Amino acid sequence: MNKLFFTLYRVLVPKPVRTCILKKNLRKKILRYYSALPVNEVNDEQRDVLKYLENNPVTIFPYSFSQNYLPEKIEVKFDPSGGMPFVMQEGKRLYFKKRWTLINRTRTVKRVQKAYADLAREQDPESPHRYLSGNFLAGKDDIIADIGAAEGNFSLSVIEKVKKIYLIENNREWVRALEKTFEPWKDKVKIIDKYVSDHNDDKHITIDNLIKAHNDITLLKIDVDGSERIVLEGAKETLAKSTLLKIALCSYHKNDDENEFTALLEKYGFSVTPSKGYMIHYYDKKIKAPYLRRGLLRAVKQ
Repeated sequence: MNKLFFTLYRVLVPKPVRTCILKKNLRKKILRYYSALPVNEVNDEQRDVLKYLENNPVTIFPYSFSQNYLPEKIEVKFDPSGGMPFVMQEGKRLYFKKRWTLINRTRTVKRVQKAYADLAREQDPESPHRYLSGNFLAGKDDIIADIGAAEGNFSLSVIEKVKKIYLIENNREWVRALEKTFEPWKDKVKIIDKYVSDHNDDKHITIDNLIKAHNDITLLKIDVDGSERIVLEGAKETLAKSTLLKIALCSYHKNDDENEFTALLEKYGFSVTPSKGYMIHYYDKKIKAPYLRRGLLRAVKQ
């Protein structure tokens, strides 16, 4: 009966309405959960989120800065040579998938606007998802492996500050966009068209094999939509033997990511610091108490 109900629910109720209902219910659960805890078991950063939720709906980033990124204010342009859409990021062109132009131009613009608003929001100085912050930065001597490069917005933001970047991305449509974005920096960017995983074959590569082939890498940025555990399985030799390495690792996709990843990295001698603040990853159907997740771990071994 339950299975039939949920099947009919998904068929009959539009996705935006289902999402709205989900977020309302989750908001109630979060507020109820934390209100039942002793005062001394709720930290100041969690209180900031609860204060936001008292007057606002659930959102990935439960902070006022998230409201600063309005898609309609983002200007989308089209490359005259191939029609590929792009936006200007800090004076540099960031390209998006050519396939998006197959829909009508108005819808293409709206899709790119929303996509870039989300990317910019993620890297706001106050965002729990920001890769670099404080003393954890990329400098002139750093060589970055951008694992899960996708649009390449992170690497584009540091391309003129670092020595070299390896973009690891297997989606051919994103690879073509990355080639276009980083064309002005061909001499310091190499695109590796593979999945980073726990094994090696024609389509996959482990971090251990990546480091063996490119032993000059000093900073790993790992953001692979919930496959971080698999990536780390293929990095044990690197984690154990590297003596000078920085890692920016997403830790919000699953309930126990932060604790498991922290324990693993500390076991290999890394100093681990979580990003400031929390995310509410309501897309995860398995989300459970305490609901609030650290967006990123920054790990350093020196």
